[in-house]
Amino acid sequence: MLSALRSVQPARTLRRQPLRRHGARSLSYSHVMWQEEAKPATLDKTVKTEKTEDKPLPIPPLSRPLGVPEVPTTREKTLAEKGKEILDREKQMEKRRHLVKEASTGYFQDLHMTRFNGGKTWMAPSVLIREDKALYFPNIKGVRLDNGAAQHTTNLCHGKISVISMLTTKISEYHAESYTSRLNKMYGDHSSFQHVHINLQENILKSLLVNIFLTSLRSKVPPEQQSNYLISRQNMEYVREQLGMVNSRIGYTYLVDDKLKVRWAACADAKPEEEEALVRGVGVLLKRFKNRPAAKTEASPPVI
Repeated sequence: MLSALRSVQPARTLRRQPLRRHGARSLSYSHVMWQEEAKPATLDKTVKTEKTEDKPLPIPPLSRPLGVPEVPTTREKTLAEKGKEILDREKQMEKRRHLVKEASTGYFQDLHMTRFNGGKTWMAPSVLIREDKALYFPNIKGVRLDNGAAQHTTNLCHGKISVISMLTTKISEYHAESYTSRLNKMYGDHSSFQHVHINLQENILKSLLVNIFLTSLRSKVPPEQQSNYLISRQNMEYVREQLGMVNSRIGYTYLVDDKLKVRWAACADAKPEEEEALVRGVGVLLKRFKNRPAAKTEASPPVI
């Protein structure tokens, strides 16, 4: 009887042990193989995704004329005109679409966009925009840096070839200088040319800081440029898109003719070909302005 039990038990043990060892060895091997095959694939996908996101996209050219269709005016709107605008369904729908678009944009969107191409969203045209296709530069009210007197761009720029630099941050000052440093040396003494700076601070706190440090600002701006340096708090919310000012962190430069039309525009840091196009465009407009009949040249501003 005992011999029979001894003969059976080893057989049972031998039958179980290979199954247990085989099962454990098979599971461990398949698990290791899955890790070795799946892990490199996941890393490759991650690397490809990071490279795709960091790769800067090509900068498209400016595809449309910038500006507003209405002739700029310094006259304040009456209560009747404001009421008419409120009842205008098309204008109210346009404002609503703008507000919905702004609400869907992140707070740090402008700062995030500066990571790509320095915030440059479009390339300046190589030639001037045709006069019959060009739009108007809107009226911006501000105070002069030299004496604090109120000034309107409509009165300041009418009858002259103007390069307007929109400044909102410190980096925008470097952007403006990259376009106008050589230009001011060439045409700075020309009687029909002027370089206008507009320090635009729509935020109330930033505007107060600028007013506090006016003395420091005057020491940095050359005296001959202070009469054309305006500090403005005007709300540009509903004309920002029309002027192509889609990023509040960078600078914008506009070439405005004597009729207040935007004939050329650029954004962010200047490329060599953009700087050359601006110098060439100013020279063309000054030549045309000089050859224009005196009756048209000395005409009064279209609006007061």
